[in-house]
Amino acid sequence: MKYGIAKISIIPIRKESAEQSEMVSQLLFGDLFTISYENEKWCKIQTQYDEYVGWIDRKMCHYLSEDNYNMLVKAKKSHVISTSASLIRQSDGININVVAGSCFFDYDKKSNSFKIEEESYVFSGKIAKKPEDINISIVETAKSFLETPYLWGGKNPFGIDCSGLTQIVYKINGVFLPRDASKQVELGRTLNFLNEAKPGDLAFFDNDEGIITHVGILLGSNKIIHASGIVRIDVIDHQGIFNLSTKRYSHKLRLLKSIV
Repeated sequence: MKYGIAKISIIPIRKESAEQSEMVSQLLFGDLFTISYENEKWCKIQTQYDEYVGWIDRKMCHYLSEDNYNMLVKAKKSHVISTSASLIRQSDGININVVAGSCFFDYDKKSNSFKIEEESYVFSGKIAKKPEDINISIVETAKSFLETPYLWGGKNPFGIDCSGLTQIVYKINGVFLPRDASKQVELGRTLNFLNEAKPGDLAFFDNDEGIITHVGILLGSNKIIHASGIVRIDVIDHQGIFNLSTKRYSHKLRLLKSIV
């Protein structure tokens, strides 16, 4: 077993070890992972945050010793999450663009700095704080992703899928969600009616075979924010999502869940 950390902004995770293989998720800066197999070009990894398995380009892999990896895992309580796209400056003067949802371990809030092994960094953006009202904060965070283009496997403000949106929004607010909607639906308390839901709760949608294929964040007043073409706000009722652009239903409602 080997260990690694994402030291660049975004790393595609692919289903198979080929450039032509579909992207199933992404690593963001600071994400930890284990490596179960590698060859000349590819590493098969499992993410530490959500245990997602896939392949990354070996050239994008930064290795950690087992001791350093375990130290960072134990330091999870002292790490912070970025809330917007910004720059970090390495000690050698190189700037790295990072996106919302990136992780910084052992962050010094006075100097806005942190380290990965011997490399030090300074972050110029905003970090997540414990929200006074988590439901309101989830809604505000979700709205910051409006107009983001849909990207299968994406989980950042420049391309995101439906479950990537819910996972990152909840992550920024200190709540863990699995990567896929089919796993997210297993968490939380089931609600029977829309009028029982609070802003920030999740709505899940299925296909004709009854498989959960879509998820969005409820905003209240029969509105939902979700990634469908772009991150957008639409109307929701007991049938599902009514697309305000096409004037027709786009997704069939299956379940409502309160997670926080």
